[in-house]
Amino acid sequence: MKHAGPDAFAMLEPLLRDLRALPGLSERSLGVFYRRSKAFLHFHEDDGGLFADFRFADRGDFERVRVSTAAERKRFLALVRNGLQ
Repeated sequence: MKHAGPDAFAMLEPLLRDLRALPGLSERSLGVFYRRSKAFLHFHEDDGGLFADFRFADRGDFERVRVSTAAERKRFLALVRNGLQ
């Protein structure tokens, strides 16, 4: 699975805008977000769609979440908001 490219980021732009507005996150490069000094989330794409690798606060490893549809992105944004609390 490769990191998301320009076309994927174009589709994810509304989600990226929402993520950029969240307090506690910083975008160090396009689509790569940190919380404090630790990588928090980034995006991938493959034939199965678009995915976010997201680090839950209570777990050490990244978990992959599908973000190909508007409904999936909405659920993902709720996960991120909860993860920042």
